[in-house]
Amino acid sequence: MTPAIFGMSGPTLTDSERDFFREADPAGYILFGRNVESREQLRALTDDLRALMGREKLFICIDQEGGRVARMKPPVWAAYPPGEVFDRLYQVAPASAIEAARANAEALGLDLTEAGITVDCHPSLDVRQEGAHDVIGDRALGHDPMRVAALGRAILDGFDRAGVAGCIKHIPGHGRAVADSHKELPRVSASEEALDSDLAPFRALADYPIGMTCHLVFEAWDAERPATQSPTVIADIIRGGIGFDGLLLTDDIDMQALDGPIAERSVKALEAGCDLVLNCWAKMDDMQGIAERCGTLGETGAARLERALAVTDLTKGSPQLRSELIAKRDALIDAAALPA
Repeated sequence: MTPAIFGMSGPTLTDSERDFFREADPAGYILFGRNVESREQLRALTDDLRALMGREKLFICIDQEGGRVARMKPPVWAAYPPGEVFDRLYQVAPASAIEAARANAEALGLDLTEAGITVDCHPSLDVRQEGAHDVIGDRALGHDPMRVAALGRAILDGFDRAGVAGCIKHIPGHGRAVADSHKELPRVSASEEALDSDLAPFRALADYPIGMTCHLVFEAWDAERPATQSPTVIADIIRGGIGFDGLLLTDDIDMQALDGPIAERSVKALEAGCDLVLNCWAKMDDMQGIAERCGTLGETGAARLERALAVTDLTKGSPQLRSELIAKRDALIDAAALPA
């Protein structure tokens, strides 16, 4: 099994993708807007991937956070609010915010299970910081680490009820970035003491079985390499300080925060201690390079992958339950006079 998650070019598999995926046997797949047209089409695509791989429990993920990060959009699918809505609700009614976040995540998760998607790359546990780049912004669950952890746990509980796995991100924290890692490499000069608050939500949810790194340089830990490619950050901070022992994915390896050929970037990330490389853009040359250079998923990574997918269950959910959960969420928000 190739230790990678690959993207696809369109709403159905091409013949070349089908042949390549069958041979490379990637650990999983990621979906984007280009892969999403209708409920029937999307479920047919995910069923096709399962049949091609011969794995019923297949890692098929998507970025479906709500707000501005949503690949499945209205009018076909419901619109879901960004994390900031639950942060503001928590200000006035903490218990209502927890319950609203849980109901929202369960409803969103039911959309995913209906579509045959097993993993949502959510929640973001990045602690929001004043003056930082807006790449996180309203996606964050707040400025307070323990509030972020509490709302993050509620989201994961909602996903669990819907039969979907979440993914805590972006470890060890993207909240201080003053640049967008999609476009350039952010550097964080904060001290170890200051960074401890960024780690707190990840420590609180370190038992979760899937996590994603960030492409930031943390000068206090490794001034030369971004976290994704830093053996120091992964071993000492993510595995050691945070205590995360789950399946560790890279953020998109194509981002401009990283340099060098895609296969070389991927090798560096795996050598640093990531389990899987996330390669989103369905460029055949890049995917072939990863398959050729990155070897096979080891025993430890395979065990982590199996554990990560244990919660997934595509038989859960119904449109009626989803509607009831959305109504419950909205009632909790409305009771506090907050706009959705």
